[in-house]
Amino acid sequence: MQKFSILSLARNAISHHRNWEKSWRSPDLKDSYEVVIVGGGGHGLATAYYLAKEHGMTNVAVLEAGWIGGGNTGRNTSVIRSNYLFPESADFYDFALKLYEDLGQEINYNIMLRQAGMITLMHDRHQIEGMRRNLNAMHSNGIAADWLSAEDIKKRIPEINMHGHYPILGGICQERGGIARHDAIAWGYARAADAYGIDIIQNCEVTGFDIENGAVTGVQTSRGHIKTGKVGVAVAGHSSVIAEKAGFSLPVTSYCLQAWVSEPLKPIFSETLMSPSYGSYISQSDKGEMILGGSLDLYPSYAQRGNIGTIEHVMSSFVELFPQLSRVKMMRSWGGIVDVVRDSTPIIGKTPVEGMYINCGFGTGGFKATPAGGWTLAHTIATGEPHKLNEAFSLERFKTGRMIDEAGAAGIAH
Repeated sequence: MQKFSILSLARNAISHHRNWEKSWRSPDLKDSYEVVIVGGGGHGLATAYYLAKEHGMTNVAVLEAGWIGGGNTGRNTSVIRSNYLFPESADFYDFALKLYEDLGQEINYNIMLRQAGMITLMHDRHQIEGMRRNLNAMHSNGIAADWLSAEDIKKRIPEINMHGHYPILGGICQERGGIARHDAIAWGYARAADAYGIDIIQNCEVTGFDIENGAVTGVQTSRGHIKTGKVGVAVAGHSSVIAEKAGFSLPVTSYCLQAWVSEPLKPIFSETLMSPSYGSYISQSDKGEMILGGSLDLYPSYAQRGNIGTIEHVMSSFVELFPQLSRVKMMRSWGGIVDVVRDSTPIIGKTPVEGMYINCGFGTGGFKATPAGGWTLAHTIATGEPHKLNEAFSLERFKTGRMIDEAGAAGIAH
């Protein structure tokens, strides 16, 4: 794998950048693999990478129905954080955050990580009391976070409107939270996995599975048949579709989650802002674009587009918080298909089909969990047993009732 550096940049500049190596190969599909990963997004690619790096398993294929990063990985608001309530969630998401902090160096790819702080705003007395509980829970879980007064927020972000429809009374801030470049995560993991010899197969739709005596023995695809004894599924909003092809059901409902990007502006603030009352969150990218997100659409859908009602709600919230930006133009929008489960906690582990493992149920929290999702799924596939970080995230909890209710952990239910 060609190393990215100042020297390689200068050397390729001489040839007008015509001699860069391709980031990953486009190999032909083999007849068999030790492991097949269904889904070429961040979680699937991270799983393949950690299978090779941590477990020495390189006879692996990643199958993507479209193109690498064309699903939720490239259709989110790039937020990373670990401000969750329960110990199981806090440990998992903070592990993901720690992996993010070293990921750029590890895979030799600039993921444009910016840890400028994640601020959750408070707008009424009820939220103040709720945020006290959240802050205490974070501290109990070993997650550093700070209480901010209204004056603290105004000092950090002078441009914010403190006296809108929902006055800002304070907030809590996780300083290690922030944003990373979503496309770079997919591309970086794909490049690193390919360097281990893992085959990344794009435009390869999974159409079915071969199952004998309750165990998976093969994968049927639009590009041919594959023999394998282990399958990992990481397809987010399409998890229930893939599960149906394997003959079992999941407690997953799929919704569209929209996001928008404005024209570039001069730097206004560096933090990521979340408002539970306005139902929106805002950050500014390194290119100056305002990145806006909101709540889920109110009906199940597999469409990667949204509706006017949600657009109107998020834009009015944005203008309330920053009225001086009311005439800023939106450049583009997109929608991701998120996989929502009853307790807003992921499912990572075994399925009813022997040899088949799944990573799903992240709802709106999939991007921030990418490294940990890949790490734990890789461990579960390689060893046949869950990692301590995902043993509480099994499908069995929907039978036993041992839910981990994180719906209100960060102010916006998902």
